[in-house]
Amino acid sequence: MKKKLLALSLIIFLLGVNVTNAFAQNYHFQVSREDVTVTISPQGTVAVEYSFVFVNDAGASPIDFVDVGVPTSNYDLGAVTAEVNGTRITDIQSSQYVSPGVALGLGSNAIPPGQQGTVHVIIPVVRDDLFPGTAKETETYASFQFSPTWFDSKYVSGSTELTITLVLPTGMKPEEPRYYPAKSWPDSTPPETGIDDQGRVFYRWHSTAANAHTQYTIGGSFPARLVPAGAIITPPAPSLKIDFSSLCGYGICAVILLAFGSSIYGAIWGSRQRKLQYLPPTISIEGHGIKRGLSAVEAAVLMEEPMDKIMTMILFSVIKKNAAKVVVRDPLKLENANPLPDGLQAYETDLLKAFQEDKPSIRRDALQTMMIGLVKSVSEKMKGFSRKETVVYYKDIITRAWQQVETAGTPDVKSQKYDEYMGWTMIDKDYDDHTRRVFGSGPVFLPMWWGNYDPGYHPSSFSTGGASAVSSGGGRSGGTSISMPSLPGSDFAASMVNSVQSFSAGVIGDVTAFTSGITNKTNPVPVSTSSGGGGGGSSHHCACACACAGCACACAGGGR
Repeated sequence: MKKKLLALSLIIFLLGVNVTNAFAQNYHFQVSREDVTVTISPQGTVAVEYSFVFVNDAGASPIDFVDVGVPTSNYDLGAVTAEVNGTRITDIQSSQYVSPGVALGLGSNAIPPGQQGTVHVIIPVVRDDLFPGTAKETETYASFQFSPTWFDSKYVSGSTELTITLVLPTGMKPEEPRYYPAKSWPDSTPPETGIDDQGRVFYRWHSTAANAHTQYTIGGSFPARLVPAGAIITPPAPSLKIDFSSLCGYGICAVILLAFGSSIYGAIWGSRQRKLQYLPPTISIEGHGIKRGLSAVEAAVLMEEPMDKIMTMILFSVIKKNAAKVVVRDPLKLENANPLPDGLQAYETDLLKAFQEDKPSIRRDALQTMMIGLVKSVSEKMKGFSRKETVVYYKDIITRAWQQVETAGTPDVKSQKYDEYMGWTMIDKDYDDHTRRVFGSGPVFLPMWWGNYDPGYHPSSFSTGGASAVSSGGGRSGGTSISMPSLPGSDFAASMVNSVQSFSAGVIGDVTAFTSGITNKTNPVPVSTSSGGGGGGSSHHCACACACAGCACACAGGGR
């Protein structure tokens, strides 16, 4: 059967292959879905697996050949397997139109006009795909970049639900791998990250707004020790000579030094900020609708509030529930209730267990483990929901909580409302100044549990002038009324702020370093540049001439 051209790649045009308009008009299709899995083996080879769902346009020619680009020419053609709609494809050859690439002859199973079909192909052994990485690590890294096959826009239309999964070799700690931000990706959403059932770290990019005619490039890096040294291609370093004396003579030297200094400052600042971004990428993959029912602590995690503030919120929560009391403020020491009350959250129980450790380093590690569990729990609860909509929802709760406090008619009711909504008001980034503004110089009547928080608390040491009779049941009337001590609003606000500072200084130490230990496990640091080391933009390693660390970009592909 005579081969018919289904799609032409950009490479074909560069090679000067010409087609007539009449011929081109016969071929038009959509790729409704494309799933690509790229797996790097412990041997340093790469396996590429594609699944295309083609929708052939009515009136177009049958899809009887499909050409798929391969990252490099060093692959095992005999090991390639493919099928169409579950039927094995036996006609597999080197492509004459995409180099390097494979041509899949669908034969009698060609996809007719107006119908759809699924083409599945596995290229199990591809070599020469790994290059040195440039990440500033304590050890050598290997890097890899990949672009899935794309088709000429003249022959393909519509959107494509595209999923690209990059599976890295086994033997890594969760904080060791890196990913490169995807080039030309439809949105800025970071990839999902996880560990599969074989213990391999993976990154997964997914979009319903992609198309089949754009070149998308993803990549990652990992410790080079995980693959044989011979599997990493080291290209010759380019020679570059700059006459700095000449540049300085024209006044350019100062500009260069200024730019260099700015880049260093920016890198340091960016690195510090990145260490505080502890949410995993999966939590940023937008779903639909609002996730209701989160606690104030979980909402604070969703908003990536500082770790010391979140742990202080948990501390106040267990104290309010009579699960513990502070016996020493500095360094912080807790005495747990025995037995513990019912209804504690898992993170509250974990905090109480952590404070049973006397050695600061062990307690700090336990608190990091607690926070890792909390972040992962919030991430799990957010699956399928929109983070953006959910954050707006909880910000509204915070606003309404403050309104409840601000509109209270008397100081005692205002204090009760503040106590009731304290978990939510603490999330407010301006909660200390907000507290001062709300209470001013007026009194804040201390809650019943305050003695469990402040071991130096003695009612006689606080002002009781004008103290209101407050019921022990928390209401303004009914129950047994007692006279509660009070603090001026500014002093109370200062005490709340100091509680966070004390937790930071006396328990976890440097907040950035503490949070970084969590970030490394929940949100591994990506390589901030789009290229890694040394592969360069040469076309002798891949015909798509991509400028990448590992020039492992599958060339523009197409069917025939």
